[in-house]
Amino acid sequence: MLARLHSHAVLGMEACPVEVETDLGWGLPAFSIVGLPDAAVRESKERVRAGMANSGYDFPLRRITVNLAPADVRKEGPAFDLPIALSLLAASSQLRAAGNGGGGAPAAPCGGRIETFSAAGELSLDGSVRSINGALSMAEGARRLGHRGILVPAENAGEAALVDGVEVIPVATLKQAVEFLRGKAAIRPAGVDAAAMLAAGDGSRLDLADVKGQAHARRALEVCAAGCHNLLMIGPPGSGKTMLARRLPSILPPLGIREAIEVTRIYSVAGLLGDGMPLITRRPFRSPHHTISHVGLAGGGGSPCPGEISLSHLGVLFLDELPEFSRVALETLRQPMEDGTVVIARALARVVYPASFMLVASMNPCPCGHLGDSRRSCTCPPHRVAAYRGRVSGPLLDRIDVAVEVPGLDKAEMLRSGPREPSAAVAARVEEARRRQSARLEDSGIFCNAGMDTSQAERCCRLEPAAARLLENAIDRLGLSARAHHRILKVARTIADLDGAAGIAAAHLAEAVSYRSIDRKGWDGT
Repeated sequence: MLARLHSHAVLGMEACPVEVETDLGWGLPAFSIVGLPDAAVRESKERVRAGMANSGYDFPLRRITVNLAPADVRKEGPAFDLPIALSLLAASSQLRAAGNGGGGAPAAPCGGRIETFSAAGELSLDGSVRSINGALSMAEGARRLGHRGILVPAENAGEAALVDGVEVIPVATLKQAVEFLRGKAAIRPAGVDAAAMLAAGDGSRLDLADVKGQAHARRALEVCAAGCHNLLMIGPPGSGKTMLARRLPSILPPLGIREAIEVTRIYSVAGLLGDGMPLITRRPFRSPHHTISHVGLAGGGGSPCPGEISLSHLGVLFLDELPEFSRVALETLRQPMEDGTVVIARALARVVYPASFMLVASMNPCPCGHLGDSRRSCTCPPHRVAAYRGRVSGPLLDRIDVAVEVPGLDKAEMLRSGPREPSAAVAARVEEARRRQSARLEDSGIFCNAGMDTSQAERCCRLEPAAARLLENAIDRLGLSARAHHRILKVARTIADLDGAAGIAAAHLAEAVSYRSIDRKGWDGT
C-alpha cells in the first residue's frame, strides 16, 4: 500500500516542499529511507518505530520504503519524523477518518485532511513531539502551496502562527496528530497578536543617560542610528566605547511587524528562539568574541546555517577589539556590507541569508592602548603600531561611514554628576529623521540613507554651493576614494535630516568629513 504526506525542507531561509511517500511491500521486514537523507533523517527509523509502538500503534512488519521527494534536494534534521510516522500509519490503514469502517484503500484517508495539511516535527521514543528549527519558514511554505494548514510541535506553534492564511495546528504527541487527522479531535489553530507583542517589548533597555561625557561620540552614535551608518570608535581602554555601543539599540526605531517577522525567521532557522518567545520584538544586538571563525561570522558549515552577520539583520553587529579578529573573518564582512546579503555556495545547494546590519566596531589606537592618551604614555614602537593597524584592511575601513575618537575621561568628567540626555530624547530625533528618509525614498525599497545607491545619492544629496566647495577641498586633502566620497554624502544627508534641512549645508558636510578620521594621516588624532 502507498500513502503520501506533505512536509518541508528548509534550505537557507526558504522552505522547499517535500512529499513523503511510504510504500509497504512484500518481503523480509526492512525499513529504508531514500531521497538524499542525512544521518538525522536516517536515524528517524528508530524514533518512528519506538514512537509508534509507545503510542499504541502497530509497527508493520513489512518491507517499508520511504521516499522523500524530490530526490535531488538534501533532507536534513529530525523534522521529518512526524510526517514519516503519519504516512506509515496511513499506508498501514491505521489512519482513517472517523466513521470509515475500513476495508477501503488508504489512498485518501481522513476525509482528505492528510492531503490538505502538511506536517513537521521530531518524535521522542515515547511518542511526544519535540520542537524543530524553521517552523516559521515551513508555515510560509505551506501557504505558498495552498495548503489548508500545517501540523507543528506545540512549542513552535507561536512562531508558525505569525503566517497569515494558513491554519497552524499545535500537536504535543503523535496520538494527538493522528486523532486530529482522523477528525476525532478538534484542535484550535494557534494564533498570536504580533502588534501587541511588539508594543509590550521587554523593558530591559540600557540608557545613554548612563554615559558620562563623550559628547562627540554620543553625537556620532545618533547620526549612525538615524541613517544606519557603520561606526568605528577608536580610543584607550576604559574610555566607554563598549558602553556606548551597547546603548545604540536604545535609540534605534522599534521594529515594525514585517521587520520583526523577518528577523524571527532567521532566529527560527538558527534554532535561537527561546521558550515562550515566538516573535523577536527588539532589534538584534550581536557581539561575537574575537576568536570567532569566518564561518561563525558569515554562516555556512556542513549544514549551512546563519552566522552572526545574518543574526544581526536589521540590528547591530558589534565587533569589540576589531584588530583582534582574524583577517579572514573580517574580510567576510566586505560583501555583505555592500549587498545586504550573505551567499553560501555548496556542491548541492546555494543559500542566501539576509544581512542588512549596522556594523559598530571599537579598537585601541595601538597595542598598549595609550597612543595619544594624555593620562598615560604609549610604550609601543612604531612598527608594532603599524602592524596592529594593518590587521584591519583598507577596503574594510573604506566601508566605515563614521570613525570617531573616544578619549579617556579626565577626573572632572568622571566625578561630574547631574542629569544627562536620556535615550528617549535621542530616539525621538532619530525616528523623526527616519521618517524624512522614508518619505524621500518611498517606493524604492530603501528606508534609510545608508542604503542609497549612487543614483539615489545624486538625486537626494543636493549640496549648497559652500558645501560643494568644501567637499572638493576634502577630496584633495584627504585623498578620498569614490566609495568614501559617496559615504560622506550619505552621512551629510543624515545630519541634514536630523536638522530638518532640505539641502546639505556646509556645516552638515563639515561634520560628515570630520567623521572620516581614518582617512587622515595616522588616523589616531595625534
